[in-house]
Amino acid sequence: MIQDTVNFNREDWLFLEISVHFRGFLMESSVYTIASALVIRVNIRVMKPLRILLIAVASSALTGWAADIPTIQINAAQVVGKVSPTLYGLMTEEINFSYEGGLYAELIRNRSFKANPTNAVFWNTIGPASISLDSTVPLNDALNVSLRLEATQSSPAGIANGGYWGIAVRPKMKYHLSFYAKAANGFSGALTATIQSADGKTIFATVKIPRITGDWQKYEATLKTKNVAPSKDNQFTLTTTSPGTIWLQEVSLFPPTYHNRPNGNRPDIMQLLADMNPKFLRLPGGNYLEGDYINTRFDWKKTIGDISERPGHESPWNYWSTDGLGLLEYCEWCEDLHMEPLLAVYAGYSLRHDYIKPGPDLNPFVQDALDEIEYITGDTSTKWGAQRAKDGHPMAFPLHYIEVGNEDEFDRSGSYDGRFTQFFDGIKAKYPQLQVIATAKVTSRTPDFMDEHLYPESEGSMEARAHEFDNRPRTGPKTFVGEWATRVGSPTPNMAGALGDAAWMCGMERNSDLVLLESYAPLFVNVSDLARGGSMQWRSDLIGYDALTSYGSPSYYAQQMFSTHHGDVILATDSQNIPTYTWRPPARRSRNGVQQPRPSPRELPSLYFNATRDSVSGTIFVKVVNHNGSPQPVKIEISGVASVKAKGEAVVMKAGNPSDTNSIEEPKKIIPVTEKVKDLGAAFMREFPPYSITILELKAK
Repeated sequence: MIQDTVNFNREDWLFLEISVHFRGFLMESSVYTIASALVIRVNIRVMKPLRILLIAVASSALTGWAADIPTIQINAAQVVGKVSPTLYGLMTEEINFSYEGGLYAELIRNRSFKANPTNAVFWNTIGPASISLDSTVPLNDALNVSLRLEATQSSPAGIANGGYWGIAVRPKMKYHLSFYAKAANGFSGALTATIQSADGKTIFATVKIPRITGDWQKYEATLKTKNVAPSKDNQFTLTTTSPGTIWLQEVSLFPPTYHNRPNGNRPDIMQLLADMNPKFLRLPGGNYLEGDYINTRFDWKKTIGDISERPGHESPWNYWSTDGLGLLEYCEWCEDLHMEPLLAVYAGYSLRHDYIKPGPDLNPFVQDALDEIEYITGDTSTKWGAQRAKDGHPMAFPLHYIEVGNEDEFDRSGSYDGRFTQFFDGIKAKYPQLQVIATAKVTSRTPDFMDEHLYPESEGSMEARAHEFDNRPRTGPKTFVGEWATRVGSPTPNMAGALGDAAWMCGMERNSDLVLLESYAPLFVNVSDLARGGSMQWRSDLIGYDALTSYGSPSYYAQQMFSTHHGDVILATDSQNIPTYTWRPPARRSRNGVQQPRPSPRELPSLYFNATRDSVSGTIFVKVVNHNGSPQPVKIEISGVASVKAKGEAVVMKAGNPSDTNSIEEPKKIIPVTEKVKDLGAAFMREFPPYSITILELKAK
């Protein structure tokens, strides 16, 4: 709108105020903005009768326009609930190379040579050398195979590893190298480790290990780069110029990590998470918890202790997990981001429909869950608290929530009710303060929470559910929306996905007296090998990265906006004249070969909103999502306050097209922008941009 383009004298303004107010549309200073937009370029020297005529015309135009303008009403005197202080969290699991080649900072792929039982995948030879897997010379019972390297001539020969679609090189960076090695009789040479370009033409860092003994021994060294340009098309090499045989195991290369934790996490991705201000981490995830079979579940006791004693296991997403990011590392991840773990325990069901019958057969798994809780929360006088201290963390971690299983509605045996009962009773008997979450309907016990998952395939499908919690009964279990996403956009969501997400989050936050916990899923995707599908198993993921860089999707920024801008109480809201659009639901899937009729079109709101207030500062947060492809003027009315300051702030994320998105090449094409706002008050007009998410911060008394 065009402001201050007409100069009226005091008499003219009084006349304008009276004429507009008479028609029910006086809205403080904003009316002058609207009027001036409608009577552009009227000069004060124009004769007074003509000016009056023009003002009357403007007022008439306003009258017709005001009748249909959307209005959001906020009653600040009516608190309808509390905003859950733990509402916004994270969900994680090993999928899309989330840990291996993702958050977990290890640069070497297949460091333990267990990713394939027959050959040393992801390792290549250099020079006159041969490699093979050797189960007769194991490092220990956990790492029960080694890589046998045969160097046949007195020229550089050895092995190379390209990491997870490259190894990131940055200027003036120190890398920590460690490996176990054992030499055969007669080998007396040194080993040289390098980080070099994939074609071998440029060496960025090098270090020499002077002698390898005839017994297994751990070797450590530091590789340092100079002032080089950042790059990712690089490899790690380990070579010798002496003929002979050596065995290798647990070949590891770490860059600097977040908070400099040994065996830690990648700093750039951790910073993206920190910027979301999450309150919890649901771990160790969904399908990754269950595994395809009972023996490939997340067996937490095999993920603690020294990494050289962790056997690793096959993840359900068809690649090897070293379990370098184990239970303790999950908890330290929580500690680093000032959030707490939400622990999912294996409940006796795996994805390929392996399950354990309730009763005596299930008892060891219930005890295993109790041991896991003790490892996290027990003091050093307990067995598993002492083990945690031995592993390097004497202090216990906070824990309030335990989830029993994951998506157990897929258990065709119908055993979950009995299995849940056994876990519920065992957990409550020893830890009555813990809140227990069910993943499927149960009748024998009343869980504290029910976990709900949803993955609609369009923003319309998600927006159609945006008011789902408004009229739900407030009796019975609370709600944990443990996995959800608007699956629009690949590999990460586009703006359309973010709009669907924001509409849904408006509903969750507005009902966060019922929905106490939420976490988007999946959290991560490696975008390096999309064409062949090698690095991604599930599309529409919150954060994308390759070996060198990372970025947040529009949905990531929507999450960040919501989690960092809200009050502690929910205010009553109402609305009039909310515009709609026609949504055509997708065709239903055929059943038994019979095509189902397509659902009828539906009218959905194109505006979504909620309001919360900070009880200490009085700040009112108004969230508005505009699905429309055109600017949307909205009148906002606030009652129950003495006043609203004329100046405030707005955090706005918008796009020119709903298919616009972020990527490795354009990581910040769509991001929130904070701007100053004026002409606010207890009633004011604001125009919301097309395809936008806006959070207004209003200072009220």
